[in-house]
Amino acid sequence: MNTEPKRPIAIDLFAGVGGMSLGFEQAGFDIIGAVEIDPIHAAAHRYNFPHCIVFPHSVRNLSGAQIREGAGIGDREVDLVIGGAPCQGFSLMGQRALDDPRNGLVKDFVRLVAELDAAYFVFENVKGLTVGKHRRFLGEIIEEFQKIGYNVLTEWKVLNAADYGVPQNRHRLILMGAKKGRPLPAYPSPITSPANQPTISDLPPGPNCFAAIGDLPEAEHFPELLAGDAVLTDQWAIPSDYAREMKCQTRRDWHLGYRRNFDRAWLTASARTKHTAISRERFRNTPPGEVEPISRFFKLNRTGISNTLRAGTDSSRGAFTSPRPIHYAAARCITVREMARLHGFPDWFRFHVTKWHGARQIGNAVPPPLARAVGSAILAAIGTDLSPPETVVELGDSAWLRLNMAQAAKFFGIEVPIAKRNRKSGAKKRKQSEIKAPIQGVLFPEN
Repeated sequence: MNTEPKRPIAIDLFAGVGGMSLGFEQAGFDIIGAVEIDPIHAAAHRYNFPHCIVFPHSVRNLSGAQIREGAGIGDREVDLVIGGAPCQGFSLMGQRALDDPRNGLVKDFVRLVAELDAAYFVFENVKGLTVGKHRRFLGEIIEEFQKIGYNVLTEWKVLNAADYGVPQNRHRLILMGAKKGRPLPAYPSPITSPANQPTISDLPPGPNCFAAIGDLPEAEHFPELLAGDAVLTDQWAIPSDYAREMKCQTRRDWHLGYRRNFDRAWLTASARTKHTAISRERFRNTPPGEVEPISRFFKLNRTGISNTLRAGTDSSRGAFTSPRPIHYAAARCITVREMARLHGFPDWFRFHVTKWHGARQIGNAVPPPLARAVGSAILAAIGTDLSPPETVVELGDSAWLRLNMAQAAKFFGIEVPIAKRNRKSGAKKRKQSEIKAPIQGVLFPEN
């Protein structure tokens, strides 16, 4: 990528669809490399960030030197490494939790920060890592970073995305560190108050409110959305201030990120769900802000904010559907686009066309506004003063968003890396490609 002058560079490990990538780009970073083992997620990341090198592998198979070579960094300093390594945080009696093989991906995150000699790092994870026996694990992670030459903000914080302009309660542990000799960043102050808290919807909708999804066309008005996830429409309501930002109607709405060339008239990520009449009746009878007792789905409250949006499981765990909330007015679950609005993803950002993969990609992602707030804190510590970039980025091929697992793996030139279940015993079988994936599977941007 031909980066804009003076923009610091970052590598996103465990990138998923790119929630952290987007937030840190909006804060002023060039995300020049993204590592993601799931080829479906990697393909969607490739679509949304065509200027970024995608490494469709486990971090276990990569060295800092390979990432430098694949991303074309050369000897340039890596300003930041970001990511949220999956971990369990349990240890065997008498062992360090970090030495438990189940937590090996966390050790690889630390290893790659050291091998890339990054100036800063941001490690994000679940709030549960800060309580009970998991807290011991968090202490070990901090000690490991200190051993490799990093100062860590030991007064670590759990941040709620709702405090940073997101209409959703979502708590994430954010651990930040700087190479010794560099100034430590400070945690970002909350920006949300009762006066500007985005909510699900408002009546009447208008420009002086912060409703998240009230302007979106009703998906069930379009037969096309029974077979696809996108439709061209003029049925948009008057957007709120929040919705206008999600539609990126002004230059300011892009923050310090790159503008994308997209058509705002398209309603995307809105494939319809075929609910039974019985399910719809249960949804209608569920009071707003409460859980429907059979499905256990939360019903959104028009003037409130969303519960935490969660991902379903991958094929290794049975492929359970993400529990999408019930719409506040319609007797249906919300669409992937409505989930994206509640997560802070702008409307140009696309997901896999299936509801399951799309919802899973959002549920696994860090809300971009939260990531942007953290990225801005790192940028302040670096001391770089940036202007919005002039470059306009063309999005990738939408066909990449329709690939199934086998097709996405073939697209990247790798074997299917996701664990499969043995139907007889339920035991998991791991493909060899997760252990010995070829580095030549790196997908380079087109010239």
